[in-house]
Parts: sequence; structure tokens; C-alpha cells
Amino acid sequence: MKLLTIAIPCFNSQDYMEKCIKSLLVGGEDIEIIIVDDGSKDATPEIADSYEKRYPSIVRAIHQENGGHGSAVNTGIQNATGLYYKVVDSDDWVDEDAFLAVLDQLRKLVAGNEMVDMFIANFVYDKDGARHKKVMRYTTMFPTDRVFGWSDVKMLTKGHYLLMHSVIYRTGVLTKCGLELPKHTFYVDNIYVYHPLPHVKKMYYMDVDMYHYYIGRGDQSVNENVMISRIDQQIRVNKIMIEDYDLWKLSNKRLRKYMFNYLEIITVISTVLLLRSGTEENLQKKRDLWKYIKNYDIRLFHHLRNGIMGNTMNLPGKGGRKISIAAYKIAQMIVGFN
Repeated sequence: MKLLTIAIPCFNSQDYMEKCIKSLLVGGEDIEIIIVDDGSKDATPEIADSYEKRYPSIVRAIHQENGGHGSAVNTGIQNATGLYYKVVDSDDWVDEDAFLAVLDQLRKLVAGNEMVDMFIANFVYDKDGARHKKVMRYTTMFPTDRVFGWSDVKMLTKGHYLLMHSVIYRTGVLTKCGLELPKHTFYVDNIYVYHPLPHVKKMYYMDVDMYHYYIGRGDQSVNENVMISRIDQQIRVNKIMIEDYDLWKLSNKRLRKYMFNYLEIITVISTVLLLRSGTEENLQKKRDLWKYIKNYDIRLFHHLRNGIMGNTMNLPGKGGRKISIAAYKIAQMIVGFN
């Protein structure tokens, strides 16, 4: 059995996928790299096959009809043989030294019979053209270099969120929690991180800058204009997360607080994008979203609305909408809009 499975969802990724793959190959025989070709129409399938041929004990190429990012992640989980599972998008890459350090620590945990459910490392917002790269660290949130649980979590500040880039899940947790991401839907990486959390008991945080999250392509899913054009998919993800758990029933207060915070920022992102678009149609969608939350769970509605960001998002009139845009900077910090 491999130590770590890395899935690389690829759709028309010929121009950048090799940088991603090469950065991971330093992991050697302890890892498997599953390249999921999600119905690409360019040279992606051939590139994937060429790496499988060159590194048959490490790389596997899987070709499927286009189902979207979530479908490719699902395929990776279904075919994973590693004890742990990581998703690396095809336009991103890892720092090789940090990656090797993480693998070494995972080996030690497994050898010491301390199997953690979630391993966390930092990620870098590698924004094209930026002189200073923002690093998402968790030193104020998690204990460093030791196994810990939710009760050991420190400050849960808004602005520090676990994203897909920062987490490595134990594969068994992903299968046990029944994670299955919706097809043909963007922004499902939020569900990927959010859904398994109540099943996570043991964690480990390592303060190394491993994952490089590239931001800069005009067609990238986190481009603000692209996100507005796909706002219905963002709203769909938002609703799936709302309906996923009755958070009030979670017994661990730190876990419950973190998941409420996560749900709040996703709702803020949905709301601020609807406001930024400025169209009457999207302003109505904003009103409909909050009406849906109110009808679904009045207690959750008041919790989100009375939060610092939720309250800001719902100030009345044009003046209120202008003030609401200030929350955009918070959302921008989390998503890294380009």
C-alpha cells in the first residue's frame, strides 16, 4: 500500500500539467499520482499516458467523460491505494523540500501507530506578477508538530480557513464519511474540505509552505468575472453545505464554531459576488438565497445574519451595498480572486 495518493484533475491542461507532475515525482515510490483526464480535447490524455509509461509504479492515468472537477476528485478517491489522499490541481504545484518533509512526517506517524485523520500544511497564493506571495499559515489556530484534536484548537479567527490546498485527508475518512462531490459543478472544493470535518478526530499541523496555489489565468475558476458568470454553481455549493449537517447538534464546541465560520464565509462569497455583479437578476438571487436560509433554518439565518460579515452583507439600499463591498476584501483574501 502506498503512503499517499495524489489526484490531479485535468481538463485541457496540456500547457501546465507537467510542472505539477514533476514537482510531485520527488515523492518516489511512497506515493501514487493519479492523473484524471476529465474528457480533455487537447494533448492532456497523451501527456498523462506518457508519464504513466515512464513511471509505471508511481503514475496512473485514468480517462473519463467530462464530469467536472468534483467528478475527477471522486474518481481519484475511488481508485486510491494510499493511506492518505491529496488533491493537487493541474495548474498548481508543490515545493519539493516541503513536500518531502511532509512525507517524512507522515511516515513517522504511521510507523508510530499515530494515524491522524487530517494533516495540515501551509499554502502559498502564487499570484501571477505579485512581488510578495501571501502565505496562508495556521500557527495561531493549530498546535504545531504534534497530534491534536478539536479541543486543542486555538483561536478560530475569521480569515483562516482550511482550503483544499492545505489539507491531506486519511483516505479511510473520505470513504467512511461518504464524500461524493456533485458533477459539472465548480467550487466543490469547499464541500471537499467541509463534509469530512465531523469525522476528523486526530490532526497534525506542520508549519511548512508546501502547496503553491496559482492565480492569474483569465479563464481560471476563481477569476471574479468567471465566478459571477457561474454564480448559480456557487449558490448550489452554498446550499449543499447548508443542508449537509445540523451544526447545532455537533457536540464539540470548537468544531461547531469552525464549521459555522466556514459556512458564513461561503455565504458571504455568494452574497458579495451577487452584489458585485450589479444586475437586478442577481440582486434578486441574493434576496432569494437569504430567504431560502430563513425558510430552511431560522436559527441558522439569524446566526449568519448577525455575524459580522453576514450583517454587513444585508445593509439596505445603495449605500448599504457600497458598505457591503468592504466585505469583498475578506472574501478576496480567502478565495484569492484574480
